[in-house]
Amino acid sequence: MLKVVNLTVIRDGREILKNVNLEMHAAEIHLLLGVNGSGKTTLAQAIMGIYSYEGNIFFEGKNIDSLSVWERARLGITLAFQEPARFEGLLVKDYLMISARNKSMGNLENVIKMVGLPRSILFHEIGENLSGGERKRIELAAVILMQPKLAILDEPDSGIDMLSFKLISEVIKKMKELGTGVLLITHSEDMIDIADTATILCSGKVIASGPRDEVKKLFKYSPCPLKR
Repeated sequence: MLKVVNLTVIRDGREILKNVNLEMHAAEIHLLLGVNGSGKTTLAQAIMGIYSYEGNIFFEGKNIDSLSVWERARLGITLAFQEPARFEGLLVKDYLMISARNKSMGNLENVIKMVGLPRSILFHEIGENLSGGERKRIELAAVILMQPKLAILDEPDSGIDMLSFKLISEVIKKMKELGTGVLLITHSEDMIDIADTATILCSGKVIASGPRDEVKKLFKYSPCPLKR
């Protein structure tokens, strides 16, 4: 479904990614693993079309290099940022309704229940005393309501409690069941057990990619042996 070929990103005169190659299949959970500063978020934003790059990106066999963010979104690619957006004064239900393909309240209620939140949260403001875990689950609900073919999730496990971690893990597995491929970005190997395959990014380079258990062992032994 997604194929990244020799992707290089240079920002402010610094090479952030160098000849990165990555491939994932439809309805697959692919874990992108790397320590902080390894280039994971840069890769996510390049795939989404936010950053310019050298190299090629293919989605469902089509070269998407010339497409804008919105054109890539229309093809079925979406990106959930590490820090969910805050919209003071906007109710959760209205925020979710913007992204939902099926805009019925019943659908919103089903999805908000799926991510482990009460129906009442639909009537809270996005920035109204919500915890980090709640905001991340709302962001996941928005992604599910989009029904994307590919969801890029940037560190959904960062800064959350154990209960939220377990719920988010279950939601990601449910996304796969619904037919969405998930590129799951994290700096911790804790989520690798829900993945099908995994890739380690280190200092802007791919140093390993393959079955999750093999990659997990390598990451534990040496998470980033390269130095810039």
